[in-house]
Amino acid sequence: TDVGLRVVADHVRTCAFLIADGVVPGNEGRGYVLRRIMRRVVRNMRLLGTNEPVMGELIDSAILAMAPQYPELNSEAGRIRTVSINEEAAFLATLKSGTTIFDTAVKNLKTANQDTLPGDQVFQLHDTYGFPFDLTLEMAREAGLNVDENGFRSLMKEQRERAKADARARKAGFAATTAYKEVMEANGPTKFVGYERVTAEARIGGVMVEGVSVPVAGPGSHVEVVMDTTPFYAESGGQLGDHGVITLDNGAQLEVYDVQSPVPGLFVHRATVLDGEVSVGAGAVGAVDLSRRMAISRAHTATHMIHKAFREALGDTATQMGSENSPGRLRFDFPSAGAVPEDVMAMVEERVNNVLLEDLPVTAEYMSQDAARKIGAMALFGEKYGDEVRVVSVGDWARELCGGTHTPTTGHIGVVKFLSEGSIGSGVRRVEALVGSDAYSFLAKEHILVSRMADLMKARPEEIFERVEGLISKLKDAEKEIEKFRSANLRANLADAVHTSEISGVVVRHVVLPDGTSANDLRVIVTELRGQIAAGTPGVVVGVTTGDAKVSVVVAANSDAIAKGIAAGALLSGIAPHIDGRGGGKPDMAQGGGSKVSGVADALTAFDSLIAAAVAK
Repeated sequence: TDVGLRVVADHVRTCAFLIADGVVPGNEGRGYVLRRIMRRVVRNMRLLGTNEPVMGELIDSAILAMAPQYPELNSEAGRIRTVSINEEAAFLATLKSGTTIFDTAVKNLKTANQDTLPGDQVFQLHDTYGFPFDLTLEMAREAGLNVDENGFRSLMKEQRERAKADARARKAGFAATTAYKEVMEANGPTKFVGYERVTAEARIGGVMVEGVSVPVAGPGSHVEVVMDTTPFYAESGGQLGDHGVITLDNGAQLEVYDVQSPVPGLFVHRATVLDGEVSVGAGAVGAVDLSRRMAISRAHTATHMIHKAFREALGDTATQMGSENSPGRLRFDFPSAGAVPEDVMAMVEERVNNVLLEDLPVTAEYMSQDAARKIGAMALFGEKYGDEVRVVSVGDWARELCGGTHTPTTGHIGVVKFLSEGSIGSGVRRVEALVGSDAYSFLAKEHILVSRMADLMKARPEEIFERVEGLISKLKDAEKEIEKFRSANLRANLADAVHTSEISGVVVRHVVLPDGTSANDLRVIVTELRGQIAAGTPGVVVGVTTGDAKVSVVVAANSDAIAKGIAAGALLSGIAPHIDGRGGGKPDMAQGGGSKVSGVADALTAFDSLIAAAVAK
C-alpha cells in the first residue's frame, strides 16, 4: 500500500507539470510517456481499492501542494484537470474491456495448467483493445503468470516494419530505399536552388521505373528522376512538393507531379514522360509551376502567423503538432483540452488579417541552434534539426525554424479565412483555412448567399440569423401540430382498420393502417390495441402498413398469450417469408418488414394459422 501511494503521488505530480508544459496524452513520443504515467496512476488506485474516477481530485491535490512554488500551475489548472479527466475516462473504458479479455485468458491458462501468457494474446490485447503492454505484465505477475515477452516484441517489430514499409511506399513511390542510395552514391546530394529561383539547368543523374534504375524511358512512362540541381521543393514540414515541367536538351518533356526526399539530401522528381525520351546523363531545365508555388507559399506563411496568433490567444501550450500547406489552403493542428471558443477563433483570425495589412517583411537566415533560441525562434517538437538551422521571421513578430518557401511580405498573402475547427483525436484540435484568392472567392460567394437570403427574408444581413432561428422554431411547432392532427385522425378511423377474431380462446386483432403511416405510429397503436384486451384473456395483435413499395409489421402478445406458448418474435418470423422480409424480437413485441406488398393478405392468414398451431401444442 505504501508503494502504491508513493507511485500515485509521484505520478500525479508529474502529470500536472507535463500537461502544464503543453504535453497531451497520445500514442507517440512524450504524449505516450504521459499516457503511460496516467494509466499507472489509475491502475494503482484500482489496486488500492478505488474503482471510481479519481484523476480530478488527485490533480487538484497535486496543484494545491505544488502551486505555492510553481504558480503557473494555478493559471493552467482548468486545462490540466480537463485533460486528466478525459484521459482517465477513455482509459477506464479500455481497462474494462481489456480486463475482461485478460481474465478469460488467465482462466483458460490455469484450466490447462499453463503459466505463460502467449505473445499473440498479449499482442491482441495491445493492438486490438489498446491494452498497454506494461499493464499486462503487471497484471500477469499479480495472477502468478509469466508473459511471452519475446513473442510479443517479435509481433510488434513485424507491425512496425509493415508500417514503415507502407509509409515509405506512400511517400517514395515505387523504388526501394537501396535504389535511391545507389543513385545518391553515384551522383552525390541534390543541390536545391528553389529559394532563389524557380528554373534551373541540370543534368539527369538517375531514372527509375517501378523501382528499377533504367538508362532510358519513353513516352507515357511514369518515372522517378534525379537531377544534380533542382528548383523543385520536396515535400517536407507540412508543405506539399512542387509541380512543374522538366525539358531535356533533346526536346523531351516530363510533367512533374510530386517531389520527395526519400534519402536525406536526394530530391526525387516523380513525373510522366509527355513526349521524347529521358536518359541518364542528358542535360535538362527544370521549371516550377510558379502560380502553384506562390499559392503554397502564401499558405505556409499564413500557417506561421496562425501558429503565433494561437499562442498569443491560448498560451505557449498551443504549439503546432502538424500542418499541411497546399495551394490556397492550409490545416493546422495543435493541443487543446476542448473546443476553441468562437470568440477566440474570431480574435485569432482578426489578429492574423491585421498583421497582413502591416505588410511585414518575411525573411530567412541561417544560424546556429543556440543563436536561434536566443532570438526566440520556435522549434517544432518531433522535427530533426542540424547544427545550422534556417529561421523564418515574420517581421519581429514571429520566428520559427523552417525549411519551406514563403511570401516576401505578409501583404502578399491577401486574406485568411477560417473554415472550421474540430477534434482529430484526444486533446488535439485542427483548424482549416483558405488563403489568398481562394479565401477571397469563398468570401465573395458567401456575400452573394447572404445578400440573397437577406432579400428573401426581407431583412438586413445582420438580422438573418434571428429570422432563420425564428422560422425554424415555427416550423418545429407546426410539425408538432401536424403530428398531433395526423395521430388524432388515425385513431378516429381506427375502428374501420381493426379486425378482431378469436382462435381457440385467444383474442386476435389485425390492424392495417393507411399507406405512409410511420413505424413509430404503427408500434404505438399495436401496443394500445394489446392493452385494450381484457386482463386474464390471451391476446395477440398484428399491425401492418405499407409505403414506398415496402411493408412494415409489428406483432405484440400479452402475458396470458405468452403463457400459452405464443411468442411475438416467433409469429413474426413465421409470416416474414410471405412478404419477402425478415424480423424478430422478444416474446411480447417484435418488429420487421419486407418488400412484397402483395403478400400482406397471405401473411395475415398465416398469422392466424400459426396461433392455432401454437395453442394446439
